[in-house]
Amino acid sequence: MCIGCHGIPGYQASFPSVYKVPKISGQGGKYIASALDAYRKGDRQHPTMRGIAESLTDQDIADVAAYYEASGHDASAAPKAGHEAAGQVADLIKRGACVSCHGQGFAKPIDPSYPKVAGQYPDYLYAALRSYKAGTAPRVGRSNGVMAGVAKQFSNAELKVLADYIGSLDGDLKTVPQPRFRSG
Repeated sequence: MCIGCHGIPGYQASFPSVYKVPKISGQGGKYIASALDAYRKGDRQHPTMRGIAESLTDQDIADVAAYYEASGHDASAAPKAGHEAAGQVADLIKRGACVSCHGQGFAKPIDPSYPKVAGQYPDYLYAALRSYKAGTAPRVGRSNGVMAGVAKQFSNAELKVLADYIGSLDGDLKTVPQPRFRSG
């Protein structure tokens, strides 16, 4: 089921708001497993993802996480250089202490259960950050005390600035198209 959304570059979700579904190829396996478990437990409220996660066994989650962690990985690729945050963005990153969890460049989290976010679709990042502000709100909320505390200190306009910057960074995240869905 995952490839039906996560295997189509630029595919957009239309509920509860319109945004591109996240790039998950190259994401850390422990984070993917953690996210799926959060959907399964109801800590993340997206109804489609919750329904899918509830249908998965622990082994299914481990298999999906391992697949997407390895998917699209190019061991020979040289590390990409990022660009330094400046001005308002630098101030927002400092205020949120973002790199203390997501690491320098937002691509090397300090804990494998935290997400890589560099290069993620900015509109998805913005939707995710707002969902932490929403907490346990039905259909849109995400229950995470640390991220809720961080997100709630920012206005939505500031979250948009952060999302746009983080999305502009080079990272490991990709959408790997599936051959059976390619046209032509």
